[in-house]
Amino acid sequence: MPHAALFDVDGTLADTNHLHVPCWWEAFRQAGHRVAMRDIHQAIGLGSGDLITHLLGADLDEEEVERIGAAHKTLYATYFDRLAAFEGAGDLLRALAGRGRRIVLATSASGGELAALRAAVDADDVIAGTASSDDVSEGKPAPEPVENALDIAGCSAAEAVFVGDSVWDMRAATRAGVPAVAVLSGGISRSDLEEAGAVAVYQDVADLLARLDSSPFARTE
Repeated sequence: MPHAALFDVDGTLADTNHLHVPCWWEAFRQAGHRVAMRDIHQAIGLGSGDLITHLLGADLDEEEVERIGAAHKTLYATYFDRLAAFEGAGDLLRALAGRGRRIVLATSASGGELAALRAAVDADDVIAGTASSDDVSEGKPAPEPVENALDIAGCSAAEAVFVGDSVWDMRAATRAGVPAVAVLSGGISRSDLEEAGAVAVYQDVADLLARLDSSPFARTE
């Protein structure tokens, strides 16, 4: 059975969380809602609809949820040609692929956004597949995105490691039975990530790459 390396993208491989925040803030403002940027930042990593209801309440009209989500999508799309990967992102994926890991992305991004993110990371030569928001009925922190990524990789939870930057990533991986590794590059605190289930925490993907031989990836080989 192949081993797998499962990755979130926003805030993990790509430096995008702090672009999402003002786009969501403006989308909420246009709809007449005042939401603190700190609260938006803490919610990044949830799928669009879940993020909106998490911040505004579950009784929100479905049409308004769609309008706010569409506004965010339009605002964020203006950055597509400028999205940047974190230093070492592509190198880490290639290093893991070189060790026999199947690389699968597990992200709430889809369509043009996902294409822009993959272009920024520039490692399509080693990415075996992507579990996007289009492929699941429930997004993170539900385990379904990680379970879908495992199916794509063709391996069990015990043969995989998941890397993400949000509490939602950690909870989803933990619920799927996959060891969760966290990076601090998304702006979430070490304590919050550990409380959510992170078994190891690194500054960013470059730090993880530098310490790969002592990481959970080495322990599951």
